[in-house]
Amino acid sequence: MTEEINLRVAEAYHKDVGRGIARIDTRLMQEMGLVSGDIIEISGRSKTYAIVWPNVERGQENRIRIDGNLRSNAKVGIDDRVTIQKVQAKHAQRVTLAPSQPVRLVGGAHYILRIIEGRPLNKGQQIRVETVNNPLTFVVASTRPAGPVVVTKDTEIIIKEKSIEEIKAPEGISYEDIGGLRREIQLVREMIELPMRHPELFQKLGVEPPKGVLLHGPPGTGKTMIAKAVASETDANFITISGPEIVSKYYGESEQKLREIFEEAEKDAPSIIFIDEIDSIAPKRGEVTGEMERRVVAQLLSLMDGLKSRGEVVVIAATNRPNSIDEALRRGGRFDREIEIGIPDRNGRKQILLIHTRGMPLEDEVSLSEIADVTHGFVGADLSSLCKEAAMHALRRITPEIDIEEEIPQEIIDNLVVTKENFREALKNIEPSAMREVYIEVPHVGWDDIGGLEKAKQELIESVEWPLKYPEMFKAVSIK
Repeated sequence: MTEEINLRVAEAYHKDVGRGIARIDTRLMQEMGLVSGDIIEISGRSKTYAIVWPNVERGQENRIRIDGNLRSNAKVGIDDRVTIQKVQAKHAQRVTLAPSQPVRLVGGAHYILRIIEGRPLNKGQQIRVETVNNPLTFVVASTRPAGPVVVTKDTEIIIKEKSIEEIKAPEGISYEDIGGLRREIQLVREMIELPMRHPELFQKLGVEPPKGVLLHGPPGTGKTMIAKAVASETDANFITISGPEIVSKYYGESEQKLREIFEEAEKDAPSIIFIDEIDSIAPKRGEVTGEMERRVVAQLLSLMDGLKSRGEVVVIAATNRPNSIDEALRRGGRFDREIEIGIPDRNGRKQILLIHTRGMPLEDEVSLSEIADVTHGFVGADLSSLCKEAAMHALRRITPEIDIEEEIPQEIIDNLVVTKENFREALKNIEPSAMREVYIEVPHVGWDDIGGLEKAKQELIESVEWPLKYPEMFKAVSIK
């Protein structure tokens, strides 16, 4: 029986995120004497623990699928190597958690216990708890007995009131937090993550790594999230530039701010500079009248040309109007590749809904597949708003039963679920971003509101209105 195996890290399936699950090949489980539900130790630059489950997908013999939280605890990234081995974990009598930021959680320890029951923990490990708004990060301050331990329904959970200031909460965005953009993420990883982590590959090929990537597509499709996820997964310094922060009324100040940002990025390399709405600070110079805009574009061109070609500083820009950007920025050596972040299809919408409902108590009748079917034209931001709106409808249902001034009874919290009807009501209030420009309004104008033109009106009634209102009559007399 094999005691240790070295595997390559891959991203987790959406259904496994936040559950402390590691998936490995069935044959490897047999070799190591593992069965589903066993605890394994994952050793990267640090150690963490996970519940092992089989991966039945073909071609995954040498891979282990773990989510961003487990990767962060093991201090590894996607495609890094880890060593795994079987361990025995005791049942936890008590687990003390410290939030990485001040937090007030409804249901407190009872809610946390329900989420982490069955998961292996160890002192110093970070736990990510999904909520409707933003994920919360807790640090395991201590366990009784000493870890690794497995949380059971009898485990006492203690949440410290004081947050651990020295523990920096992670950005919280990993590749598993982005749905429906697998191909786009793969392209961005090839362009940015690979040169940052393995520059020797490009040196061997004798080519320069890319300096910039332009992401374009409708608002709310995930352009900013992709940039943040890449920075988080590569552990790179992330600097954001937005138009209003750069623009200044004083001569030369805008260019100076740009230079300082690029200098900071090179100083703290590896770095990713993210320019949101780049069309607002780098429009076509031939179409602008202001001298300041021309100077900013010229400065940006100069700074991108001056970037060292080691792949340690990469510029990612996002826009929903790529044709409004100065043409000089869109050539090779500046923004080397343009990637369209489009509107998600039906499968993409379902993946996004799975992500946004991770921390939601859903009624059994709620079908995310059905919601994905009826949300044509919805982008990621719309689906996020839809889930939040459905949660708000669920809250309105219990509002008459609670006193805002007093603590909410645990029984009411336990019975709080989001229903199919909540989603149906939420759909009435959310307008799909991708369809706003093509919405058709039916005007309330009748024939009587039009004076004169009797002959024209009669011809329109006979040729347009009657065939639509009485198709069976036309069919009866064989008139098309």
